[in-house]
Amino acid sequence: MHRPGVIPRLAHMPHDHAPQDSRVASAGAQLEIKPTTMTATTYDDAPSEKPAAKASSTAKSSGKSAAKPKRKSKKRTPRKSKYTAATADRHILYQLSVQNVESEIDFVDDTYKELRGKPATSLREDFCGTAHTSCEWVRRRSTNTAVGVDFDQPTLDWGIEHNLGRLKPSQRSRVTLLSKDVRDPGPKARKVDVALAMNFSYWILRNRSDMIEYFRSIRRSLNAGGIFFLDHYGGYESMKEQVEKRDVDGFTYVWDQHRYNPITGDMQCYIHFHFPDGSKMRRAFDYYWRLWTLPEVQEMLKEAGFQRVTVYWEGDDEDGEGNGEFEPRDIGEADPAYLTYIVAEK
Repeated sequence: MHRPGVIPRLAHMPHDHAPQDSRVASAGAQLEIKPTTMTATTYDDAPSEKPAAKASSTAKSSGKSAAKPKRKSKKRTPRKSKYTAATADRHILYQLSVQNVESEIDFVDDTYKELRGKPATSLREDFCGTAHTSCEWVRRRSTNTAVGVDFDQPTLDWGIEHNLGRLKPSQRSRVTLLSKDVRDPGPKARKVDVALAMNFSYWILRNRSDMIEYFRSIRRSLNAGGIFFLDHYGGYESMKEQVEKRDVDGFTYVWDQHRYNPITGDMQCYIHFHFPDGSKMRRAFDYYWRLWTLPEVQEMLKEAGFQRVTVYWEGDDEDGEGNGEFEPRDIGEADPAYLTYIVAEK
């Protein structure tokens, strides 16, 4: 299952500043603000030494050769893109180029039903960012509730305006956003059926003891029979300092694996966006984390007390590329790059 151009859904990482105020959002979601101690590098638009990109979890290589001769045709005026570096919103670009919340929630919903024989109703989305996934969850059923936890207030505010603002009032009332440390989010983030830590956002915890502490806090927050869902990016290309690009409608998504330290596993990554007018939004998103291996994550989950930890590996289509279908596996292929789900049962 070689996944060329596999792109992590990365935009849910917090900035390095804590929110300063507390208020209830006008969009109808419950919002609670609290300073936190976790740190991360900030987003900026400083010039990048090496632009880069990575494709979404559902992206596939076209296999077409750029050198293939083409039949001559009348010259056409290319359609003008509405996106430029000066006018585009980085969160909109991210949601268009990277996220696929529909398939993510399909997997979570279907897997919980298969394992527990009933649908989950309450979901906790850690490192929720713009709460895009939480919004998709409450759309599914009128009984569904979601709690999003993230300590970057500007990103939460954006999600309230652009994502929660598009929900029906009855749906917005079932979303609670907490600006807190995911390791200690408080009682409103407890007693949930499902918890999510997607986009490899948990990799911001670069110390083993901090990661196990976080996993234990998640386990305590789950109802009896609760399930913790994570995703993981691996393969030998995940350690490579490289730049990959993928064209999206109206702009180019660039994934930059900028620096990797093989001694510590620490890694610096960026997301950039390029536009048809030649302008560039450099370092629109900034990630400094540890590239944890798949065995390490499983071991830490078990040490944190989860009774059963299962890796869901993606199947292949007829061309040997990922088919978007994830199944429990004990043995995977040594692919250059792969995306998996990890399912940890309380």
